[in-house]
Amino acid sequence: MQPIKIVIVSHVMYPVLSPRSFRTTELAKQLVRMGHDVTLYTVWNEFDYSAYEKETGIKLKNLGKANLFIGNNILKKILNRLMAYPLIKLIPKVKRAIENENEFDFLITIAAPHSVHWGASFVKRKQFKCWVADCGDPYMKNPFAFHPFYFKWLEKRWCKKVNYITVPIEEAREAYYEEFRNKIRVIPQGFDFRDVQLAKYEKSHIPTFAYAGNLNKKGRDITSFLKYLATLSYDFKFVVYTKSFSFFRNFEDILKDKMELRNYIPRQSLLYELSKVDFLINVRNDFEVQSPSKLIDYSLAKRPILDISSNFNEHTVFNQFIQGDYTNQLVCPDVSRYDIKNVAESFIDLYVKSI
Repeated sequence: MQPIKIVIVSHVMYPVLSPRSFRTTELAKQLVRMGHDVTLYTVWNEFDYSAYEKETGIKLKNLGKANLFIGNNILKKILNRLMAYPLIKLIPKVKRAIENENEFDFLITIAAPHSVHWGASFVKRKQFKCWVADCGDPYMKNPFAFHPFYFKWLEKRWCKKVNYITVPIEEAREAYYEEFRNKIRVIPQGFDFRDVQLAKYEKSHIPTFAYAGNLNKKGRDITSFLKYLATLSYDFKFVVYTKSFSFFRNFEDILKDKMELRNYIPRQSLLYELSKVDFLINVRNDFEVQSPSKLIDYSLAKRPILDISSNFNEHTVFNQFIQGDYTNQLVCPDVSRYDIKNVAESFIDLYVKSI
């Protein structure tokens, strides 16, 4: 295949630690390794990408900041809910960035935020041959977030114009308007397996388990599980990697040394740390249209996974895990589907089918 000229637009990339950053960074790097010409537009902060460009071969360009806000938190919340402000400011920035590229082959826009897709929808389609809009989470039908009815116009606008909409799981199809579901293709999160380094597991002297990821009161709540842990008299260690510290504050004085809160760390380091513990905790979403991307990391860490609900009805299974009985562990799909080589090939296959 001849090299394809590809433009990717995403709000975040390396060194930001988030699922969308991982998606953007790993995909761009692999497409370059496949021999394609990749230009990536993203929001630069203070990071110097000059050495990173030479190392990866990605042509990096700055979208410019879109998150500046002056005002109090209440006003910020109101404007965000009613106008998707300040990220709605990405619309003209994305449009201008794509138009500056003149003609190219393949456009990939990566959300969230969905204003990246909105901006691309205002570009004349004759400029490129194929457009794939990648969505980590849905927008209008996202069960975790309310959006005013008038954003339906923007959602339908970009859905009409794209060749394909990519989502990480099949269940996410139901979170998009029915008339566009024929455009949806499932491409899971990708990971470069060459970067995976795991510890040699040794059983801990006290039960040690871990959770990694954010939480949400509307559908992924760990409070009931923490309440149960607070009733246990025996020793254990619960290690948490999160930004959702508010869920744990009321339990710090109760659990004390039994719980250890840590901030996010780079993905490769996280996998190494997760591979040390006895088992991992997954709090499944109450809504099937979304699935935690952490399950990929958990699978790669090769430790048993205890899948719990927000209501935590899994007391018996948890006690089995504490005793080292992992019979009822969550079984994840074959991790080879998450290999970034396969993920990038899936995107190229969509381009080939569209031309």
